[in-house]
Amino acid sequence: MKKGVSFLVTVALMALASSLASASDPSPLQDSCAAIAEPKNTVFMNGKFCKNPNLTKAEDFFYSGLDKPGNTSNPVGSAVTPVNVAQIAGLNTLSISAVRINYEPYGQNPPHTHPRATEILTVLEGTLLVTLSRPTPETAYLPKHTNAEAIAGLSSQNPRVITIANAAFGSDPAIDPDFLARAFQLEKNVVEYVQSRFCIFP
Repeated sequence: MKKGVSFLVTVALMALASSLASASDPSPLQDSCAAIAEPKNTVFMNGKFCKNPNLTKAEDFFYSGLDKPGNTSNPVGSAVTPVNVAQIAGLNTLSISAVRINYEPYGQNPPHTHPRATEILTVLEGTLLVTLSRPTPETAYLPKHTNAEAIAGLSSQNPRVITIANAAFGSDPAIDPDFLARAFQLEKNVVEYVQSRFCIFP
């Protein structure tokens, strides 16, 4: 009998202790954390300083311009309009951003990756050919015979983008052409030609 009571007391104490140990904070520390450039009297969270919540304004949660098509008159034939924490300060700590992508016929969004985010794409107009390369999550979009427009949602307030061609051929300082020629199985003069003509696009 004593062993049974002792066992029950032990189990009850362990259950009580484990419930205290698994306590968590299921909600954010604050409702909003509008980013601010001036760190005076602010709190630092998630890469940006937070504005005093008492000074937060409606403008911290507003962006004008996503409804306007971007200028596609460039060598790749597309324009990306980002809406992230740099445009909407109120997105700070919310892990969300968006982009509008406009394409001229046969324009493209060069192969790229977002190291800090997952992306979901919705085609609003036209037709896109989307290529997912494995094992790296590179994407490319190619509209057919007409202009195209898409909106993408990203799971980060600052998803960053690494365009593969920018990284390989447009880096500053330039990567040794001998190295790139061997890596891409190209002649060195081809690599030097590409590097000489390369323009960096955001």
